[in-house]
Amino acid sequence: MQIPFDNSYARLPDRFYVRLDPTPVAAPMLIRLNTGLAETLGIDPAALASPEGVAILAGNAVAPGSQPLAQAYSGHQFGHFSPQLGDGRANLLGEVVGRDGIRRDIQLKGSGPTPFSRRGDGRAALGPVLREYLISEAMFALGIPTTRTLAAVATGEAVIRETMLPGGVLTRVAASHIRVGTFQYFAAREDAEAVRLLADYAIQRHYPGAGSAANPYRAFLDGVVARQADLMAQWLCIGFIHGVMNTDNCSVSGETIDYGPCAFMDEYDPGAVFSSIDEQGRYAYGNQPRIALWNLARLAECLIPLLGDNEEAAKDALAAFAPRFQAAYFGGLRRKIGLQNQREGDDALTGDLLKLMAANRADFTLTFRRLADAADGDAAGVRSLFADGAAFDAWLERWRDRLAGEEAPAAAMRTVNPIFIPRNHLVEAALAAAVERGDFQPFEALLAVLARPFDDDPALALYATPPREEERVLQTFCGT
Repeated sequence: MQIPFDNSYARLPDRFYVRLDPTPVAAPMLIRLNTGLAETLGIDPAALASPEGVAILAGNAVAPGSQPLAQAYSGHQFGHFSPQLGDGRANLLGEVVGRDGIRRDIQLKGSGPTPFSRRGDGRAALGPVLREYLISEAMFALGIPTTRTLAAVATGEAVIRETMLPGGVLTRVAASHIRVGTFQYFAAREDAEAVRLLADYAIQRHYPGAGSAANPYRAFLDGVVARQADLMAQWLCIGFIHGVMNTDNCSVSGETIDYGPCAFMDEYDPGAVFSSIDEQGRYAYGNQPRIALWNLARLAECLIPLLGDNEEAAKDALAAFAPRFQAAYFGGLRRKIGLQNQREGDDALTGDLLKLMAANRADFTLTFRRLADAADGDAAGVRSLFADGAAFDAWLERWRDRLAGEEAPAAAMRTVNPIFIPRNHLVEAALAAAVERGDFQPFEALLAVLARPFDDDPALALYATPPREEERVLQTFCGT
């Protein structure tokens, strides 16, 4: 079993992590292997699916070249600062440089207790493991920066949550696991040397161009701000709600990380909240850009000593977030309604559509997908989503007038508006079948559909259909 590890994070000082091996499990069984991702990483999928490979994926064996460790970090959780969090149930096995030349982390989640576990068992239930597999791979297929899943393994052991549940281990692949909270960990300890070392490492790994800037640390902050602004626009344009945007879940690489209580909207609602632990709606759908900026402000605070104690430089960097987000968001909305070239009044046109969608509880995904049919002349499908047909007809007339002159708008719209998303009721049904009955067929079928989100197929209409009232999922749960 050969995994081409090259572990740069393990070469940082010892205070960045704790070295320890994963805790073995009783009876590991491979549930799903992402063969395409394995090949991208330069790992033989057949070897990874062998008993030797499954032992590594379960934490029962340590691969040659692996240097397992739990990373240290802090974080603001729902606005309250926790000075020490860290990998309480995760283990960074190491890094590989894939066939595409990109360096990525390989991490186990649910691999047993660590010094950061805070009295937790360090384990994961199988349901949340499969959930992260489904949604992270769906986000990848949708073109949104994200961590990915290499494998899901059942442990043959039970974990205790509200009830006894089957255990699982997820193998997560990420550009890195450096978080805003990683910087906060050292800043809270007034460890200026570690903050600088971490910033230098993050620049080299994620923003190499910043290294040659007049002020590399300002360029680094600018880069993180830009990527987070773009990511928030992508989330909103796809109807995604993260659910737990703590600073320890904000990656400086610009990837979506941690798929705990996340959800995709059915009907459009700017105030939509699904996470059971977000009782005040801090991380509601429409709040996500504001929270991203709040998280970035915490990063900027950590970097101020590296900016020559120049708070104005930090403020200037943060001030770039709003215009960058607005340009990306409204640009994304324009493309969703078939407009390739910006004109005066376009933002009002998209904004008025969203207001109509909210007032009529129109399905977010189907509204935009069926608008492509309207661009081809058939507006019946999209009109049926609006209880106030007259108001929608008035908007439709404005839109058709604006659409005149756009080249092949329907085809372009179908490349950015998916027909298939991980609808909450389908995800929950697939997880229930797997966890409660040991039936993984619904999981496999949904995963296959989500791998091709833009490809219409009448035979798969069930996967594009919004939930019936009794199927609606009103809350999602963290799973820790």
